[in-house]
Amino acid sequence: MTKRWGLIGASTIAREWVIGAIRATGGEVVSVMSSDAARGADYAAKNGIATSTTNLDRLLGNSSIDAVYISTTNELHRDQTIAAARSGKHVLCEKPLALSVADAKAMAEACRAAGVVMATNHHLRNAGTHRAMRDCVKAGRIGKPLAARVFHAVYLPPHLQGWRLDNPAAGGGVILDITVHDTDTLRFVLDDNPVETVALPQTAGMAKSGLADGVMGVLRFASGLTAQFHDAFTIAHAGTGFEVHGSKGSLFGRDCMTQRAVGTVELVSGAGREDLPIDHGNLYERGLANFHAAMDGKGQPSATGIDGIWSLATGIAVVEAAKTGKAVAIEPGL
Repeated sequence: MTKRWGLIGASTIAREWVIGAIRATGGEVVSVMSSDAARGADYAAKNGIATSTTNLDRLLGNSSIDAVYISTTNELHRDQTIAAARSGKHVLCEKPLALSVADAKAMAEACRAAGVVMATNHHLRNAGTHRAMRDCVKAGRIGKPLAARVFHAVYLPPHLQGWRLDNPAAGGGVILDITVHDTDTLRFVLDDNPVETVALPQTAGMAKSGLADGVMGVLRFASGLTAQFHDAFTIAHAGTGFEVHGSKGSLFGRDCMTQRAVGTVELVSGAGREDLPIDHGNLYERGLANFHAAMDGKGQPSATGIDGIWSLATGIAVVEAAKTGKAVAIEPGL
């Protein structure tokens, strides 16, 4: 059966990635909500969407809509998710889920109480590179994981240089935008949870209002593993990567912290060097296929609401550590 979607937010990510993934996995986008009527109408026309509205209740009152994708600014996610759940709509929400752990937990509870699927749009755990790394770790090929390193310093393109750089009230800044992705990818690959962080922020001139446009830090995990991370909006040519170093070998992922289905993974051990086979596929299509299956009661989304609470709690702790210069405990309260 075709899954019918409403978009809450006429966003760039929906236009570039999510609308196509919904359609490629058997879904249909039937309506979009935007606070700007002209923008919403233009967005609908250009993206082949039948209707647009400025009214959330009108979109949620459409009985033909089965699920919503929420990609508004972060401070709006809580109320929109709770309203969608109470209307019986399944929810795929952008990260970070909210601006506080309490709000994110309220969102997850509303979806649980309504019996609808809730997912967080952490696309990177759908990457073939990270899936190959997770399988390699689980198979014991690097022994006991001891350390990890994520470099996710990129250049924020001009068309995205808006609220992320100048609106603290919307959860702007690099940490809640990128570091939360690092956290989720680390949790996915390692099957381990972060418990503490230290961090140093950077303001290199792109961000306004005292927001960090770069950050370096360390996460300590429950197993004792430590993970370095470097995130930025200001670095155009660094490339991205994800490494895991264990007692018997190391994994080197390159060009893998991206929305595109690209990247390589090399395993280095006493046996030599080996390029792991990668099952590349559209990250968003994989995520939407899993979401549609979960709607039918078959499995669960790639990243659940609980996964989103973990990444948010970690992001909030990194923000606090960067502000205070002190080690901060990560407390999702789950």
